[in-house]
Amino acid sequence: MSAQLIQVSGRMVSLIESGDGEPTVYLHGFADVHGVAGEMLPFHMDLAKRTRLLAPAHPGCNGSDDLPGPHSIEDAVFHYLEVFDALGLKEFNLIGHSVGGWIAAEIAVRHPAMVRKLVLIGATGLFVTNEPIGDVFMHTQPERGVDYSTLRRMYFSAADEPLALRYYPDGRGDLDEETRRYQMIRFCSFVGFKPPYLYNRSLVDRLHRAKMPSLVVWGEKDGLTPIAHGHAYAQGLPGSGPLKIIRGAGHAAHVEAQDETGDAIATFLRS
Repeated sequence: MSAQLIQVSGRMVSLIESGDGEPTVYLHGFADVHGVAGEMLPFHMDLAKRTRLLAPAHPGCNGSDDLPGPHSIEDAVFHYLEVFDALGLKEFNLIGHSVGGWIAAEIAVRHPAMVRKLVLIGATGLFVTNEPIGDVFMHTQPERGVDYSTLRRMYFSAADEPLALRYYPDGRGDLDEETRRYQMIRFCSFVGFKPPYLYNRSLVDRLHRAKMPSLVVWGEKDGLTPIAHGHAYAQGLPGSGPLKIIRGAGHAAHVEAQDETGDAIATFLRS
C-alpha cells in the first residue's frame, strides 16, 4: 500500500493505492478511509487483493487541497475527471460509499463510457419523496457537548456498536481522526447543504444513461440514507440487479459487515 500526493491542475490530491490488476477507483464516505480513518480499512485491503484499488481523498479532506472558492457537486465531478486524467485512467471500475457514491453516480451518468462497473454503497444523491436523507449537519454537533450517540446511529446499526464507538467516541477522540471528520463534513456542506441535504433532484431522471453493470448495496439499518433510496438506485440504473441488502448493518455496511459486503462486491467484479 502506498500513500502519496499527486498534482492535479495545480492542486494536491491525497491518494492511497494498493493492489495490482484492473483499476478500481474508490470514492469515500463519512465512516470510511479519508472520512475518519487515515488509511485503508480491512474492507479496502481485502478488495485490493483482487484489483488495483485507488482511493483519492475528496477536496479538503485528509491532505487534499480545497477547490478554489465555493463549489458544488458539479465542481466535484469535474475535479475527479481531472484526477482520472492525472492518473491516466481511461476505463475503470468505480465504487462509491455515501457521498462518494453520489459523486460516483454523477460521474457514471455523465461519462458512462469511462465506467466498466459501478458499485454504490449507501449512496446519497437522490431526492425521494417522503424519504429525506438525514440531517448529518445537525447531528455532527454533540448533544450536551460530548454525546455523539445520534451521529453513531446515523452511520452504524447501533450507537454502541464497537466500531461506531471506536471512530466516533463521546468527548474528545484522536486529534487526526477528529480533523478528518471535520474536513469531511465541511466538504459535504459545499456540495450538499440544501435541505433535505446531500441530493441532486435531477439525478434520478439521469440514471438511465448509466448502462454499465451496476451493484447497489445497502445496510438494512442505514440511519442516514433511507433504504428507499437504495431501491430507487437499483430500479433506475439499467444494469443493476435487485438491491443487495446487508442484514443488520448500518450506513457504513462495508465497515460494519466487511466480509458480506466485500464478498458481494468481489463476486460482482469477477462476474
